Amino acid sequence: MGMKPRIETAFERGLFMSRWLMAPFYLGLVLALFMLLVVFVRQLAGYVPLVFGPSGMTDADVILALLTLIDLSLTGNLLLIVLFSGYENFVSKLDLDGETDRPPWMGTVDFSGLKMKLIASIVAISGIQLLKTFMNIGKPGYEFDQAEAMWGVIIHLTFVASGVLLALMDWLTAKTDKH
Repeated sequence: MGMKPRIETAFERGLFMSRWLMAPFYLGLVLALFMLLVVFVRQLAGYVPLVFGPSGMTDADVILALLTLIDLSLTGNLLLIVLFSGYENFVSKLDLDGETDRPPWMGTVDFSGLKMKLIASIVAISGIQLLKTFMNIGKPGYEFDQAEAMWGVIIHLTFVASGVLLALMDWLTAKTDKH
């Protein structure tokens, strides 16, 4: 058996190195995470005076404020999952010698696991948005849009069904023999 031609080896090395073209995307996601932090801090700073102010907030308003903060936090978690898992799966392993704070899931989430974490986060975020819509029903000054609520439920159920189907496909793939 002969050796590979040099041009084939050079081409394959070039293809392999092209994975580094994804690195700027992950830097962009770091910037997006910082932007999300700014939004989170602004929201939190806006809610604090309302809670402790003279008129206070109703229980329902506090719950809506908390749901907004949780929604932003889940979105940040989603960004981190995509950032770390995407980088490690498609660009390079994160060699963090001596790092004791490394989350246990890092380096273990493959593309299938990433897909499931993404859809689970999207379903959670969608559910929170839907809950916020339902909690606003009947509030003074809130004009309930039945079509918007209906579409919100349809979209949420579509996300849920997609998640179930993705999980089923992953389960079936794991059950079949590898060829």
